[in-house]
Amino acid sequence: MSLTGTWFLVALIAVTVLAVIATLVLWSKIPGPVPVRWGSRLVMILVCQATAIAVVAALINTSYGLYASWSDLLGTNTANPNNVAMPGPPASRAKFTHAQGGTDAGGLLDTYFHGTRSTLSGQVIVWAPPEYNDPAYAHTDFPVLMLLHGVPGSPQSWLENGNMPGAFQNLVAQHRSHPFILAMPVINPGSVDTDCSDIPNRKVATWLAEDVPDLIRHKFRTVSGPRGWGLMGFSTGGYCATKLPLQFPHVFGAGAALDPDPLTGDPDVIYDSVLREHNSPMWLIRHTQTDLSGISLFLATSKQDRDSPPTYIEKFARYANDAADYGSGVRVQTMVVPAGGHNYNTWTSMYPAAISFLSEQLAAPRQSSLQKR
Repeated sequence: MSLTGTWFLVALIAVTVLAVIATLVLWSKIPGPVPVRWGSRLVMILVCQATAIAVVAALINTSYGLYASWSDLLGTNTANPNNVAMPGPPASRAKFTHAQGGTDAGGLLDTYFHGTRSTLSGQVIVWAPPEYNDPAYAHTDFPVLMLLHGVPGSPQSWLENGNMPGAFQNLVAQHRSHPFILAMPVINPGSVDTDCSDIPNRKVATWLAEDVPDLIRHKFRTVSGPRGWGLMGFSTGGYCATKLPLQFPHVFGAGAALDPDPLTGDPDVIYDSVLREHNSPMWLIRHTQTDLSGISLFLATSKQDRDSPPTYIEKFARYANDAADYGSGVRVQTMVVPAGGHNYNTWTSMYPAAISFLSEQLAAPRQSSLQKR
């Protein structure tokens, strides 16, 4: 039974109700001396409280994706020989297994691997569209869209709460996007949040921009160059989807941020003010010396979202578009919806605009320049 599945939650609720009913029925019927009766009643109260707490914990975990599976909760991911990469090149060692949840029409796969450049280890879920395994596309390379979850959260959040890959398949069926390979990496390996930045002893930007792409390139037929790679994220993942193309324009050609965290960086995540500033999208858009003319960014938020006020993304767009002062060359498109909070209902409603934008900016599947395995 899946830790984040509906039936597990239903079972917990049923156990909680039965515990309360049993307590009411048995309260006055417990035999024996007074100490035994009081002890038994205390046990029944504790059972009721424990089951109620378990229901609340399961609801929180389902909402935020804190733990994606039982092995994740118990910390036994590294005990699975099919998922763990042994020391050595990550792309050649990592093994994908079938992931739980979501739609497996084109192949929903899961791995846990060690990145040699970042020296970090974490989960990556990959979905290949149905076309990928179609014999007619046997010599076709596909673009990759990396989906970045929020914090707290996990790659599984996209499946359990973000309606992926089903929502994406619907947009392809409606001709609002061409097919992508969807890659869902953990953005905080080891549960340490760095706002997707390289900080001392924690190279998360390198993990996302070098190790994960190396893994996908080795295992799948992918379009080469930044036109073949994009990012989409929500909340902290939206912050990362904005900044990573600015830091790695040779890897990513476009990014879409849904209700991104403040683009100046979080002082509770990176304590060093200079390091935080130099890793923030607001600083990068004005000071990066690399040519960013090939980068396109889509930023969306809601007028009601206090965590991601419209003024933040509007200011960022002004900086990006003010070529006279900053000359970034980045194309930025913004969208502010009238209502919605910092939640999955708002983010999924932004998918059509964000994914259509990414499809326009990034390459479509195309004939392989070299036949790949």
